[in-house]
Amino acid sequence: MSVKYIPVQWNPNKWVYDAVLIVMMVIYLWVFLMLAPDRLDHERVINPQINAMRAFGSCAFLMLTVILCLGPLARLDRRFLPLVYNRRHFGVLTLIVALSHLAFVLDWYYAFSPTAPLEGLLSANTSFTRTLGFPFEMLGLFALVVLFVMAVTSHDFWLKFLTPRIWKRLHFLIYPAYAAVVGHVALGALQDQTNMVFAAVTLVSACLVGGLHLAAVILDKPAPAASGDWVSVAAVESFEDGRAKIVELGDGERAAVFRMGRDLAAISNACAHQNGPLGEGRIIDGCVTCPWHGFQYRLFDGRSPEPFTEKVPTYGLRMHNGMVELNRVANPPGTPTDPISLPEDVA
Repeated sequence: MSVKYIPVQWNPNKWVYDAVLIVMMVIYLWVFLMLAPDRLDHERVINPQINAMRAFGSCAFLMLTVILCLGPLARLDRRFLPLVYNRRHFGVLTLIVALSHLAFVLDWYYAFSPTAPLEGLLSANTSFTRTLGFPFEMLGLFALVVLFVMAVTSHDFWLKFLTPRIWKRLHFLIYPAYAAVVGHVALGALQDQTNMVFAAVTLVSACLVGGLHLAAVILDKPAPAASGDWVSVAAVESFEDGRAKIVELGDGERAAVFRMGRDLAAISNACAHQNGPLGEGRIIDGCVTCPWHGFQYRLFDGRSPEPFTEKVPTYGLRMHNGMVELNRVANPPGTPTDPISLPEDVA
């Protein structure tokens, strides 16, 4: 939860999350720098500086791959949700690793250039009309700029200033950035490889990101919208205590129908913080808890517990022929609603 522009307070889970990330990053870099050089084949002998830039570059690429896999994995299996909670930390660490890669590149290739290192990087290759020989450096710089923009706008101030819709669209740039990174690797480092391991890792990573997102779209479909004001959600007996069913309302809107004990109630699926998917979260301490950053809302009125002021729309529910139905017309944010109770014969 947050007051004013303080996003989420630190807790032991965050410290563990960040510690694990840093340890895994250090292990990867150590293996690449200390153990891998003698086992990697190159057309030309590479020195420690080039090996270091490739270590940091490949590490940033794999970290970005994992970040983009977490979202669809969490949609397909709720056990991955804890890994999504602090994903912004993962992104900032990825930016730091990518900047280290750029620092090694500039220090080795442009340290003694008569022009400034960054200017030399931008002007050394301008063959934009070629495939082989294309200035892959520009692709890497584009991805780096996107990572930087996402990192500096991760603070809640920018969410409030830009509005959640614009903020979220801005952060969708991560997908063209990832495509640019794949092109950067394919047209850059892979051109100097005789060992197919790097090429295979790049291909598998790109296919994994695309495949998981496609699987999430196909397999994690919400209940379809129907005509009229009332939308069928799911069978009465199918609701799991503390969890939600997500229903499509049309025009990109979704609602989340939660079960809390013997009661069912519905709120908007979009968190007021960063439009996080409330329906993928669960009820903790009596409140629906967003899986992204922990913002909470009371189920029966869509309001955050005091002293917090966030609120989301609520929806009316009814039971009809053994099905739970939802009124697609949303109540104003923070409007109290009467829950419906499960029949006595439902466990």
